[in-house]
Amino acid sequence: MTRFLILLIAGFVSQSFAQTSFKKVLFLGNSITKHGPKADIDWSGNWGMAASAAAKDYVHVFTTSLTQMQGSAPTILVKNIADFERAHQADEFATKLKEAIDFQADLIVLAISENVPALKTPEAKTQFQADVTALLKSIQGNHRPAILVRSCFWADAAKDGALRDACDAVSGVYVDISALGKDKKSFGRSERPFKHAGVANHPGDAGMAAIAAALMKALEK
Repeated sequence: MTRFLILLIAGFVSQSFAQTSFKKVLFLGNSITKHGPKADIDWSGNWGMAASAAAKDYVHVFTTSLTQMQGSAPTILVKNIADFERAHQADEFATKLKEAIDFQADLIVLAISENVPALKTPEAKTQFQADVTALLKSIQGNHRPAILVRSCFWADAAKDGALRDACDAVSGVYVDISALGKDKKSFGRSERPFKHAGVANHPGDAGMAAIAAALMKALEK
């Protein structure tokens, strides 16, 4: 009987996982997620900054892996919300995200905080956490999508702690990528020369692939 139950449960879990499919994926981030051409910093791409091509940024690497895992390609929506990072007033910013809210994603990937001003006080950390939580809840709505919240590429204890708390508040999965910022091979400058130091400090192809892999690992769990 015990062996039968184990096989039955294993079969049920396997079947449930096989039936899991994310048809719509929303990526909310900053220049690491997507940045349009900007001549004054010598950036001509329209994808994750410092990746050598759109297919090499973490959004597209992750989407390709997800497609392979579930056997079908999701529709994706990619939004740069750097303005939210700098002001992080969710009640005002939510009106700017009507497209993202109406998209009704099955999976939300939040990859922000690099542009957030330093959280120098406990109050500042609490406010950032509250604003991120409010932002996620406004996009989440009533249909309860899966949520992945990524930590800072350039590790920051205060920001990362706030992101983790916000992630917990919406029952999301927190993805710690703090180790990547300590690896020189993760940076674009290790792969090819850039005229602008800010661009060079973004993750290159290897860093983008590592971010995508961390997100996929979290999703598979």
